[in-house]
Amino acid sequence: MKKLIFFFIVLVLAADTNAQKPLYTAPFGIQAFTFRRSFPNSIEKTLDAIAMMGFTEIEGSGGRIAPEDFRKLCEARGISIPSTGTGYEQLVKNPMEVAARAKALGAKYVMCAWIPHKNGAFNFENAKKAVEDFNAAGKVLKEQGITFCYHVHGYEFWPYEKGTLMDYIIKNTNPEYVSFEMDVLWTQFGGGDPVKLLKKYKDRWKLIHLKDLKKGVKKDLTGGTSTENDVALGTGEIDIPGIIRQANKIGIKHFFIEDESNNILSQVPQSVAYLKSLKK
Repeated sequence: MKKLIFFFIVLVLAADTNAQKPLYTAPFGIQAFTFRRSFPNSIEKTLDAIAMMGFTEIEGSGGRIAPEDFRKLCEARGISIPSTGTGYEQLVKNPMEVAARAKALGAKYVMCAWIPHKNGAFNFENAKKAVEDFNAAGKVLKEQGITFCYHVHGYEFWPYEKGTLMDYIIKNTNPEYVSFEMDVLWTQFGGGDPVKLLKKYKDRWKLIHLKDLKKGVKKDLTGGTSTENDVALGTGEIDIPGIIRQANKIGIKHFFIEDESNNILSQVPQSVAYLKSLKK
């Protein structure tokens, strides 16, 4: 009986210890666009605020200052830059320049968040051209030690054959040269299921933007909605815990909180507190 009681106590303690482990297994960074109104006033003070919030990773480029200088400012505050962004035109016209800037920042990933198209009318020709351009530019970036990721923006979920144009893009890009960053808000806004897509395409996903969408918002395929529909994580309709669990399973190493609202000073700390409250 004593052995049985001892065994039971060990199980309880083990369960309690496990319950206290955070749900996330990778650090949460911040997307620089969240602070787009602050950076023009003072890069240094904005980075100070980001560091004070506990962030140690940022996805960004530094904007108007040289990438080397932005990197130094970040490193002085204990912040690294694993990922940066680029525009579609720049990516296609000069991928070597894109790679050079990423290297100067110390970034290992470059993401592109928009494919040129007529608003609300993304079509097969747009997707087909993007596949060709991404494969070509992604090859150049890989040769420079950089992983290219296309950032899903929600307009890609137009029906196509037995799936969507998003499926077409993923299936027809070369996995050696093209990976993906899931913005969970835009994915859901466009009619995609973030958890199911993470399960379906597994290691094609390398990065995640964590955002939450106000409950009851009408969705469409424009890839655009009011910034005030960005709400603090855990207060909207998106299954944040389910996304993190699945992301952990497929080995996502970088999550970036992004909040496009005007309420970042209250919502970002709230989002951080929510993520810390999630346990296994």
